Parts: sequence; structure tokens; C-alpha cells
Amino acid sequence: MSTTVTKTRTDVGREAALPHLSAPPQAAGRLRLAASALRRTLTGGAALLWSALVVVPIYWLVVTSLRSRTDFTTDSPLAPPGHPTLANYQTVLDGDFATYLLNSVVVTVATVALTVVVALMASFAIVRHGGSRWSRLTFRLFLLGLAIPLQAVIIPVYLLIIRMQLYDSLLAIVLPSVAFALPITVMIMVSFLRDVPHSLFEAMVVDGASDWRMLWSLAAPLARPALVTVAVYDGLQVWNGFLFPLILTQSGDKAVLPLALTLYRGQFGIDVPATMAAVVLSTLPMLVVFVLARRQLVAGLTAGFSK
Repeated sequence: MSTTVTKTRTDVGREAALPHLSAPPQAAGRLRLAASALRRTLTGGAALLWSALVVVPIYWLVVTSLRSRTDFTTDSPLAPPGHPTLANYQTVLDGDFATYLLNSVVVTVATVALTVVVALMASFAIVRHGGSRWSRLTFRLFLLGLAIPLQAVIIPVYLLIIRMQLYDSLLAIVLPSVAFALPITVMIMVSFLRDVPHSLFEAMVVDGASDWRMLWSLAAPLARPALVTVAVYDGLQVWNGFLFPLILTQSGDKAVLPLALTLYRGQFGIDVPATMAAVVLSTLPMLVVFVLARRQLVAGLTAGFSK
């Protein structure tokens, strides 16, 4: 009896000395719920702030392009236009916008096509002959290209274009753009093709297929998500490229859209709505491409996550 009383007194004293260890389960549950609610609030607030930082400039861009020059100087910047007008878009389209758009399309399509074809062949060779010393060396050289900034080699590129007598031509933009797009494209394609089961290639070898047959009949169809991903990524880089057109061209009829936007700024002076209309029109083609290719793009970006 005395032993039981002693133990009971000891337990009571221990609980009094350490009250935080004897907290009821309800209190611990409330703390967890409060922490979870705080975490969700902070996450939602951060997401809302990020969305505002992205959406507000786009909204201002579109709204401003629908204002007249008079309304732009008098209305609130974020208020809906009191008298919406498409005159700014008409002003842009009446100029040389079609020429600039065509130049951008030609440069982007040619660059993406050459980059994807060359990168696919190089990646296939690297993966199929991965045990070769020359294959590993080639892949490392491609990776080395990722460490070379474009701005650091613009003068040698300029001199090469002059020596090749390609200055002030669209080809002068295409060739350097392909060279600087290849490293990242090859790296992505190699990572994707390495996930293709080796048994599929061996089965085609047994059937007597050549490397070219395996490349176009097996590797290319299986790598379609990755091809779309790198095509969209490289297309965005080339479409928004400014340094190569600025340095390697000088004629107005060879200007692409990023360079032409600077001409619009000088052409319209303080006509900000017309300049914003030119910006909106220049973003529409790539927006359409992204919408059409979004499923393949997502599949390429998430490839390998479930493996």
C-alpha cells in the first residue's frame, strides 16, 4: 500500500515538474491545425502575389494597346479603357509589321528544324555508342557549350559571319542560333533516349535494321514528347532573340520582331499605345504554338517522373 502511494506521489510530482509533457491530445491537435492553416495561408498569399506580378503587366499591356493617345495620358493605368479602339493595331499593321513577322517566322522555323534534326542524330549516336570513348568525348563537348555565354563570343561570331559573306542576311541569324541551341537540346534528348529500353534497339538489330532505320522508325517516334519540348523551348529563345539580329543585320527588311520593336518605339515616339499593340501582336504567334503543343510539352517535361 505504501509503495503504491509513493509511486503515485512520484508520478504527480513528475507531471507537475514537466507540465508541457502532459498536454492533452486536443491541444496538440489544435496546434497542428493552426500550423497547417498558417502554412496554407502563407502559401496562398505567395501564390496570389506571384500571380499578380505575372498577370498585372500583361493586363496593363493589353489595356494600354486599346487606348487612344489622349486616353493614355488621362485615364488611370489599370482602369479599363473608357473608349476602346483598335486604331493602334491598324497603325501597326499598316506599316512593315508583316515583313518583320515573316522574318521572325523564317528564322525561328529554320533554326528549330535544323537544331532538332541535328540534335536527334547526335543524341542517338551518343546513346547507341555510349561505351565508346569518342561518344563520351562528344557528349562532354556539347555540355561544354552550356558554359559559353553568347555575349562572350559575339565578336568572333561577327567576324566569322563577315568572312563567310553572310552579313545582313537571315542565314546569319540562323546559323549562330543553331550552334547555341544545340548543347541544351542534345542534353535533353540524350537524357530522354537513355530511358528507352535497350531491348527495343536489340530487337530491331536482330531484324536487320540499320542505325538510320532505328533512328527514324524507333527513336524519333518514341522521343516525340521530348522533341516537342525542345522545339518549343528553342523556338521561344530564337523568337525573343535580340543580340544576333542587332549585330549581324542592319537592313530594315531583314529585321525580326524583337529588333523591330525598337524601331516602333522610335517611329511612334510617345505613342505608347501603338507600341504596346506591336508587342501584343508579336506575342500572339508563339502563344498559339504553345496552346497547340501544350499536351506534348507537358508530357515531355514530366517524362521520367513516374519511373
